Amino acid sequence: MSDPTEENGTAGAAEAAESAHTSDGGAGARQVRVVLVDDHRMFRTGVQAEIGQTEQTGVEVVGEAADVDQAVTVITATRPEVVLLDVHLPGGGGVEVLRRCAPLMSDAEQPVRFLALSVSDAAEDVIGVIRGGARGYVTKTITGTDLINSIFRVQEGDAVFSPRLAGFVLDAFASTDAPPVDEDLDRLTQREREVLRLIARGYAYKEIAKQLFISVKTVESHVSAVLRKLQLSNRHELTRWATARRLV
Repeated sequence: MSDPTEENGTAGAAEAAESAHTSDGGAGARQVRVVLVDDHRMFRTGVQAEIGQTEQTGVEVVGEAADVDQAVTVITATRPEVVLLDVHLPGGGGVEVLRRCAPLMSDAEQPVRFLALSVSDAAEDVIGVIRGGARGYVTKTITGTDLINSIFRVQEGDAVFSPRLAGFVLDAFASTDAPPVDEDLDRLTQREREVLRLIARGYAYKEIAKQLFISVKTVESHVSAVLRKLQLSNRHELTRWATARRLV
């Protein structure tokens, strides 16, 4: 699950667990119950392997879900302390999960807290889930060590963000003005926006497919849909369009 350029790996995850435990030894070691919500099974498997060795990490994965309906069902049934939530999900996205789980988040006795874990680092995605009630947002390049630390911090009620994302939230909540509505952008689905940003950043179709865990053919379909909806002719016009709106 970790960024392949990182060297920490599972060994680092175990070290994170040590720092996350209390000082009175194994009997007093903290644990946290977690649900994984992501529509890519292979990614969930990777996260489970990275953080789910409970004796070493203190993290117990009590459930998984691949779409909004599954997520709400599993979260309601298991009442985890922390949910790792992908932003882009079938059925309405992470924001819809947060909306439907609002009563669980506000439970004074046993609150369920959410940590967004997404490939996207776009400002609108970050702000959307934070407004929805998530306690933090980290990207999928995070190491196992840092992810475990982030989970325990969210369990304790802290807010956690990947370094460059915190500025998005500060800027958004520093202003009382509602963000302007972009009717063109609103025509796109969440996945189409994600593909749009990667295309605008110069990624090849194969690179986008690998990063989003989808096929090249699916990428091509999304690009065609974006061009059609925005009435653009090619990826160069698309890049200029995205850059003008600061989506890159």
